Amino acid sequence: MAAISARDLGAGDDAYDVAVIGYGPTGVTAANLLGGMGLKVVVLDRDAEVFARARAISTDEEVLRIWQRAGLAERLKQDMLAERPVDFVDAHGRPFISARPTPRGHGHPPQMFIYQPALEQVLREGVDRFPNVRVLLGHECLRVSQDAEGVDLTLVGTADDSVRRLRASYVIAADGGSSLTRAQLNIGYEGSTYEDRWVVIDTKMLKPWPDHDKLRFHCDPARPAVDCPTPLGHHRWEFPILPGDDEKELTTEDAVYRLVARYGISRDSVKVLRATVYSHHVRFASRFRSGRIFLAGDAAHAMPPWIGQGMAAGVRDVANLSWKLHAVLRGELPEAVLDTYESERKPHVKEVTKRAVFVGRMITERRLPVTRVRDRTLRLLDRVPGFSNWMQDSNWIPVARYDAGLQARPRTRASGHQIPQPWVTDADGARVRLDDALAGRWLLLHARKTTPQPVWERTGSVSLAVTPAGSPPAEGTLVDCDNVLLPWMTARRVTALALRPDAYVYAAAPDGALLPSPPPGLTATIPRPAPATTQ
Repeated sequence: MAAISARDLGAGDDAYDVAVIGYGPTGVTAANLLGGMGLKVVVLDRDAEVFARARAISTDEEVLRIWQRAGLAERLKQDMLAERPVDFVDAHGRPFISARPTPRGHGHPPQMFIYQPALEQVLREGVDRFPNVRVLLGHECLRVSQDAEGVDLTLVGTADDSVRRLRASYVIAADGGSSLTRAQLNIGYEGSTYEDRWVVIDTKMLKPWPDHDKLRFHCDPARPAVDCPTPLGHHRWEFPILPGDDEKELTTEDAVYRLVARYGISRDSVKVLRATVYSHHVRFASRFRSGRIFLAGDAAHAMPPWIGQGMAAGVRDVANLSWKLHAVLRGELPEAVLDTYESERKPHVKEVTKRAVFVGRMITERRLPVTRVRDRTLRLLDRVPGFSNWMQDSNWIPVARYDAGLQARPRTRASGHQIPQPWVTDADGARVRLDDALAGRWLLLHARKTTPQPVWERTGSVSLAVTPAGSPPAEGTLVDCDNVLLPWMTARRVTALALRPDAYVYAAAPDGALLPSPPPGLTATIPRPAPATTQ
C-alpha cells in the first residue's frame, strides 16, 4: 500500500493523517506524540470527561522517557510519588522481601506512583498545544471501513445521536479491552480471565499513618491484599473476593472499612471515594494490525496488574508506532516498516505479562504449607546482599530490548537495545538530556570521534561524536557528562551506533568497521522542534 497523507485524501477538514480511537493513557500519548510530529490527527472518545476511576497506580522510567519526548515528563512528575520502598509481607505484616527499584539508565526515577485521573488531565492539556490535533469527545466510532488508500470512520454523538464521517490514512484503535474496533475487524482476543475477582478501593487520606508511603503486598493466605500509596493525598487497597463473599456488599462503605481495619485504618484515616470490582485478564489480540488499522493498549493485550505494566505497555505501543507512522506518511520509510510494530511489541508484552503472572502467584498463594516455605525461604535469601535487586531485575520488568523487527544484520551486543539516557553537553554548551539532543531523528553516534560511514552519509544522516566527561563542547559532539554512554558502548564492543528516532539501536559496528546499511528507502530526517514543555 502506498503512503497517502491527509492532504492527498481530498476530504477537506474531515481528512486526517491518523485517527486515534480512545482517549485514555494510550490514546492521549499517541495524540501528543503524533501532534508533536506535525501530523494532522483526530482523536475520538465516547466519554465526555476523563474517566474518574484510578485504574493504573504506577509507571516507570522508560514511560517517563516517552512522555519526555512529548515535553510533559517534568510536569507529570510534579503529581507523582517517586522511589517508594516495596515490601512483600507475611500474614503478620513482617517483610520477607524488601526492595527499592533500581534505575536502568533512562534518566528518570525507576518507579513512580500516579493518580491516573490527574495524569490523564495533564496529558490532555498537553494535546491542547497542537492546533493540528482535533479532539472529539462524546463521539463513539461505530464503523471502520478501509480501502487501499485510507480508512473511513462513522461516528455517532453519544449526547445527540448525530452522525459524522471522517477519513484517515491510518487508525490507532486504543479503545480498551472490549474494543469495538477489534471486534469489527474479527481479530481474536485469545487468553483467559482469572476466576478471582478483586475489589479495588480508592480513598482520600485524612491523616497519615506509619508506613503509609510504602507499597506493600500482603501475602496473607487468609486474604491477600495490595496496599499502595498514590499521590495527591490518595491511597489504594485491593482485596480478592473470596468464596462466600457477597460481591455487592463487599463494595459498600461499611465493608470497605472492615477490610482496611485489619491494617489499622479507621474512618478517621481515610475517606472512601469508590470501590469497584475488577477481574484480571491475560489476553492478546491474534494480530495487532489489520491493513491500515493498528490495535494498541488494552485493545491489543491485557495483563494482571501486579507489576504495574498494563498502562505502561500501551504507552510503549504508541511510542513504537507513532514515529513509524510519521516516517511512512512523510515518505522517509516504506510502508512495509509498519509490520515491525507487532514483531517488536508483541514478544515484549508477552514477556511482561508472564512476569506479572509470576509475581501475582507469589502474592496470592493461599495454600498454608506453600506460604510457610515461601516466607521462610525468601526471608533468608533477602539477607543475601543483592538478592532483592537480582529478583526484581530477573522477574520484574524486562529490559528495553527488541530481538526482532527493524534492525540491521548482523546483530551485535547493542542491537535492538534502547541506549541509556544520561545528561550530555551539546555543541552550544547546554546541559540537556540525551533524547532532547537526539531530537527524534535517525542519527549516528560515535565513540570519541566520528568515522566515515559513506552509505549512511548519502542519506543525509547526522553523525555526532560522544566525548568523555570534562571534554570541551564542540561542533558535532556530545559530552557524556555522567560517563554513561562510552562505557555502555565499550561493554558491547562497539564504537559506532545507528539510532532510530526512538533511541533504539538499529545497527552497530566495532572499531574500524563500517555500519551495516540503512533500512531500504530511508531518507534523512531533520530535527523536529521539541514540543513546548509543560511545567
